[in-house]
Amino acid sequence: MLFSHSFCQSQSIITTKLDSINFEADDLVGTDGFGNYFFLKNNVLVKRNENGIQQYQNISLGKIKKVDLINPLKVLVFYEEFNAIVLLDNQMNEIQKIEFSKNETPIIVSATGMSGQNQLWIYNSIDQQIGLYDMATNTYKSLGVPIKENLLFYQTDFNYFHWIDTNNQWFSCSIFGRTTTNGLLKNQTGLQLLDNNAIVYFKANALYWLDRNTHKEYKIEIVENSFKNFYYKNQILSIFTTQGITNYKIILP
Repeated sequence: MLFSHSFCQSQSIITTKLDSINFEADDLVGTDGFGNYFFLKNNVLVKRNENGIQQYQNISLGKIKKVDLINPLKVLVFYEEFNAIVLLDNQMNEIQKIEFSKNETPIIVSATGMSGQNQLWIYNSIDQQIGLYDMATNTYKSLGVPIKENLLFYQTDFNYFHWIDTNNQWFSCSIFGRTTTNGLLKNQTGLQLLDNNAIVYFKANALYWLDRNTHKEYKIEIVENSFKNFYYKNQILSIFTTQGITNYKIILP
């Protein structure tokens, strides 16, 4: 199924502006399950809420590559350059650091995210395989078969590791190692996969919502003509610009 060409002519999704939050940042990470905002500024991870801000920085591990907010009590910070991750509690205190270069099984991590049962998703670039890392026992097991193409994009949740390869093919691997092919996704410069079988993505200077069940594409009506990033959670679309965040309530079709 060619998602990039098979959906119906675009319709519109109406949005309602909720509020705007002004701050300076380099990039928006997203919001956690408690509604806290996370963003990056000068390689510092900043958490912001109505009570103020909290920060985390680890200069010794280099540049932050990715932050995973799926578990607000264990925020994952990935440092690809030093092959390490740090876990933070909800007060931004460091609770665990894993340096994969010191692992008994050779691992070079180029993609990671939180999984269930105290495990991490790992894409090990040594054998080009997806695996699970047990944080309690410091053991690693590979899942599935080697991935032939490089990863252009990936996103994880507790049960699945999703990725799009250099041929724009979208795949998913379950915690049991079952890999499925989901179709072709291309011409998107920003992408977020959603739990309800939908996708939000940026294309041709506009945001779109794709319903995978009906194969219909909807243009999301927002005020901003340009923005740096976006994040969707619980029917709230956050648009990140150089001035801060504008939140919209989405009325789904």
